[in-house]
Amino acid sequence: MVMADNQNIDDAPRRRVPSWLRETAILVVVALVLSVLLQTFVGRVYYIPSGSMEPTLLVGDRIAVDKMTFRFGDPQPGDVVVFRAPTSSWNIGYRSTRSDNPIVKALQDAGSWAGLVAPDENDLVKRVIATGGQTVQCCDAQGRIEVDGRPLDEPYVVRDFPFVDNQLTCQTAPPSGRCFGPVEVPDGSLWVMGDNRSGSADSRAHAGDELGGTVPVDDVIGKVRLIVLPPSRWGVIDSPSIQQR
Repeated sequence: MVMADNQNIDDAPRRRVPSWLRETAILVVVALVLSVLLQTFVGRVYYIPSGSMEPTLLVGDRIAVDKMTFRFGDPQPGDVVVFRAPTSSWNIGYRSTRSDNPIVKALQDAGSWAGLVAPDENDLVKRVIATGGQTVQCCDAQGRIEVDGRPLDEPYVVRDFPFVDNQLTCQTAPPSGRCFGPVEVPDGSLWVMGDNRSGSADSRAHAGDELGGTVPVDDVIGKVRLIVLPPSRWGVIDSPSIQQR
């Protein structure tokens, strides 16, 4: 009798997972894997939290960052780039976006891995002004930044510290807030500045740190290509040739 009962149990039909549920689960997993791969190796959307790049980038803009370009070459003067804070001085005022609740934090970390939540790191956006081996300083007699003794052409700068042409205000007391350098950029590094020159804590503000305000190319995440949101701001971010040849 017992054997018969066991036989009946073994012969009972098993419930199968509906095919639509299996397919949905597979699609979700594939989508997550693709999201991770795309945002790790190809590109990512970032949020602009400050006005340091105005008027090129405004607070609230969401930008598409290309992570592929610099796998085949280095950043060039005029490029707008996103990079990780290279030294502790760049992290002053930065607060982690993670919750103090360990469960919520774990969910946030998982969301970051899947590309749904921003990474817990201080990522910044600036424009490349000079590259390794070049000497950068400000200012010439017209208040322009010079790289290797040649003034830059920077049509995107509309806010800067006061400067009186032909009065050499970098050599008077007090000097203009534009004045800095000269700084020789080490090989494999960049000198970066915000387009909003009078409102950007860029390489100038970190000239006293261990890297002299420069940013290693290895800390660059990618090149800013587009403003994707809001719709009224959609557009391509130019990389003008700012250095005279």
